[in-house]
Amino acid sequence: MGGSVSYVTAQTVDYENREVDDFYPTHPGATAALLQVEQFDGAIWEPACGEGDMSRVLQAAGHEVISSDLVDRGFGESRIDFLMEWQPRAPNIVTNPPFKMAAEFTAKALELTTGKVAMFLRLAFLEGVERGQWFPNTPLARVWIMSRRVPMQRGRLSEAGDGHGVIAFAWFVWEHGHEGPPVLGWLDWKSTDLEQVA
Repeated sequence: MGGSVSYVTAQTVDYENREVDDFYPTHPGATAALLQVEQFDGAIWEPACGEGDMSRVLQAAGHEVISSDLVDRGFGESRIDFLMEWQPRAPNIVTNPPFKMAAEFTAKALELTTGKVAMFLRLAFLEGVERGQWFPNTPLARVWIMSRRVPMQRGRLSEAGDGHGVIAFAWFVWEHGHEGPPVLGWLDWKSTDLEQVA
């Protein structure tokens, strides 16, 4: 159902000024917000774990998490090229993939899972003619739009005083076995109780 996909993104991306390896750590509040609305049966694989910011929130919530990344950032198993993987490691995948490879990551994740695939992506991932033809052939079940923009920083986790985010993000959740159009919902990363999950 995942199928292969390759195309350019629907918006212009300034790759020269982007962080090396597209490393933009995910604010813990964004992951905590996902856990308020989604449950995961079985282990979760985080294949772009970076420094572990997303994995730690998932673990603190009681999930078994398998963490890997192509780049060694001191967390999880390093030098694992997710796009070259062929063997499943967990029934679910939750990650913030490198933006320039978001479509490829999603297609590969759908091939390697039997449960849910949750991708933290730009809301603009919904755009595009080819993507508009691809989405209906996937089990996209829900799109959770972040009503308050999530702060993201190049190469490091956002801290207090960094200001608000400038890009609209959403959680895209695919669920194997889902049929029909996806449901839209809204989340606020500031409404989470991080003391309970992080």
